[in-house]
Amino acid sequence: MSAPTHPTPHSFNSTARWLHWLMAAMILSMLFIGVGMVTSVSARPWLIDLHRPLGIAILLLAVLRLRNRMRHRPPALPSTLPHWQKSAARASHWLLYALMLAMPLIGWAMLSAGGYPVQMSASFALPPIAPQDAILYSVMRTAHGWLAYLLFAIVLLHLSAALVHAWVYRDGVFRAMTGGIERRVNEP
Repeated sequence: MSAPTHPTPHSFNSTARWLHWLMAAMILSMLFIGVGMVTSVSARPWLIDLHRPLGIAILLLAVLRLRNRMRHRPPALPSTLPHWQKSAARASHWLLYALMLAMPLIGWAMLSAGGYPVQMSASFALPPIAPQDAILYSVMRTAHGWLAYLLFAIVLLHLSAALVHAWVYRDGVFRAMTGGIERRVNEP
């Protein structure tokens, strides 16, 4: 007897949509906080205090989001999309997941290697996940910076593709993540 087949949904489940938009806001905030940390000496201390727990929150939410993605089949991409666009969409989504996990872990490892605690509150710090080592700190700091640039580029591509699907193709891809907020093609 074969396993039951489940029809492909037309939209992401509510948990996926909620996590997507919450994390989008958090990741955009982190990118701007990161820019502020490297460009402002006076704001750097409080931006760092904000950056660390926000990064850990993104890590935890990324794990939840990945678990939800594994348990709930995403909607199919339109059959009208060329194969290369479908492949690019899948690759960019998995790259986003990898970056949402890697960036906070590398940041945490970098701070551990530098001997800096990841302070979540005044009385709670996360344990180190890497040995204290100046060379490792330097490597992790460089990696964290370059991956931030990559994340920024992927976010811009993702946003651009979403807007093309919403405004040009009007093929339901954007609507699948908004839960039906996108205006239908035939609506005035």
